Amino acid sequence: MTRKQLHLNAFLMGVGHHEAAWRHPRTDATRVLDVAHFQDLARLAERGKLDSVFFADNLATGPRVRNNAPAIFEPITLLTAMAAVTSRVGLIATASTGYNEPFNLARKFTSLDHISGGRAGWNIVTSGGVDEAANFGYDEVPDHAGRYDRAAEFVDVATALWSSWDENALVLDEESGIFADSDKVNTIDHRGPRFSVRGPLNSPRSVQGRPLLVQAGSSASGKDFAAQYAEAVFTAQRTLTEGQDFYRDLKSRLRRFGRAPDDLKVLPGIVPYLADTEADAVGLEAEFTDLISPEYSLRQLSWMLGTDLSGHSLDSPLPPLPPIEQIRGNKSRYQLVKNLAETEELTVRQLIGLLGGGRGHRTFAGTPEQLADELELWFDGGAADGFNIMPPYLPGGLDIFVDQVVPILQQRGLFRTEYTGTTLRGHYGLPALPSRTTSLKG
Repeated sequence: MTRKQLHLNAFLMGVGHHEAAWRHPRTDATRVLDVAHFQDLARLAERGKLDSVFFADNLATGPRVRNNAPAIFEPITLLTAMAAVTSRVGLIATASTGYNEPFNLARKFTSLDHISGGRAGWNIVTSGGVDEAANFGYDEVPDHAGRYDRAAEFVDVATALWSSWDENALVLDEESGIFADSDKVNTIDHRGPRFSVRGPLNSPRSVQGRPLLVQAGSSASGKDFAAQYAEAVFTAQRTLTEGQDFYRDLKSRLRRFGRAPDDLKVLPGIVPYLADTEADAVGLEAEFTDLISPEYSLRQLSWMLGTDLSGHSLDSPLPPLPPIEQIRGNKSRYQLVKNLAETEELTVRQLIGLLGGGRGHRTFAGTPEQLADELELWFDGGAADGFNIMPPYLPGGLDIFVDQVVPILQQRGLFRTEYTGTTLRGHYGLPALPSRTTSLKG
């Protein structure tokens, strides 16, 4: 019997996930502006047979610009350049339902899907930052429930647009002069509380039907949204028990939406510091921690917690925090950071040190063999279908994972040795989606 295999996604960020990566001698900070750097990373991920690469995004500079490199490139544009130098690895871009319109965004993702041969994925976010809101004419962040209501309608419209061309609508008959069968190109005629969209999309269906849908929220609203729509979830769980609880909870919600457990893949994030010995790996992590700017970290922590910490002592515990009901931004990340500080009785300095590598995602320092053991433990222990690998520095952190961890997983039968499909949905074990069986035309 063939052993079930895990999924691996490379979460890429500038020259590394650690907030001080750009200052470390293992990186070249100028490469955050170099598209060739990201193309090299895509080739590297494909060499490791990874399912996909992924970019987060933020629609504001926020507190980053003085002490940290912001996301320079818009993700769909960047992934299009990466598609040109690869042929198999999936390409997942973050895009907001809060500050986009369904037609334009559906068209952009369909373009990426066609250009890449069916390798596009959409990480759906609702955007909870006050700086983002200010860039789109809002004085404050729209409320949490309202953002998810908009997201649900947004995705309904986008998926309808992706289905507005039947699979065989494109004819391309030069002799008869028929480009497309107009009876198989359908309007969607959507009229809802937030959007009115006639359709159809002005692009045929892609080879995988539509992009893979990804989601990263872990609040109650986020988990319900994921259970209804998502096919992969990127999540932040720091212990095996937390991972198992999240996994069971999310999978149990699928039944309400007529979905099976394998319809949704759960991929916790992990930030690996790898070396030949565990002591060397711990030392490597400490090198990055020593480069953290407290000023920057306090601004980031203030943003996560909705509390101004600018004058707070680094060597004291956090001050009293507002109840989660008052948080308009990312509720799940707020709760994670609050729980981490309280359960481990951390000072602010200790907390920003832990968060510096992955903003709440789990960090791991050890040998490639030890990391493979840990990934296998979570996978077999019902806490993950795979992992969102978050290299603390790039390209070296991804290079060592591909060349030293992936072969161990392959030897254990836990990961593919060759790609068996050509589309992102295929990599995740999901079929191409059929077109609609009923026309909405007229």
